[in-house]
Amino acid sequence: MMTAAPSLARRSVLAGCGAALALAAAPALAAPARARRFAIQLSDAEWRARLGPARFRILRRHGTEPAFSSPLNKEKRRGTYACAGCGLPLFSSAAKYDSGTGWPSFWRALPGAIGTSRDRSLGFLRVEEHCRRCGGHLGHIFDDGPPPTGKRHCINGLALTFRPG
Repeated sequence: MMTAAPSLARRSVLAGCGAALALAAAPALAAPARARRFAIQLSDAEWRARLGPARFRILRRHGTEPAFSSPLNKEKRRGTYACAGCGLPLFSSAAKYDSGTGWPSFWRALPGAIGTSRDRSLGFLRVEEHCRRCGGHLGHIFDDGPPPTGKRHCINGLALTFRPG
């Protein structure tokens, strides 16, 4: 019995290290949209030049902006929210609502505008949302939104541009 304890302790430490390593590597592994082919394909250098560093981190590296940092969170005018990467219209202002989360939120995307992927980067399953045309990371979809859909499209403001009208 004495020999089992060190072996069990060693396995527990190794398992904990493996789990920590997997979580640290998860953002790099949790981007299945990157592997897909999209209508707009650019190199990293071309995306960086087009987007700038902050938008590149969000749209191309699946980053997240700080909550309550986007002016689009408080945007109240009628119009359309488009992908900051390629300009594809994604959301109507008619579907925007204040979720209280600090990110622009919508209860429905425009038809055919988005794609989804499974995201396990935080150790649990979420639905990642990306632009159908360029694959840019937008945010995530949750099941705690208002009627009629019950969905909350929680979107990074830096992933969007707003077109009044």
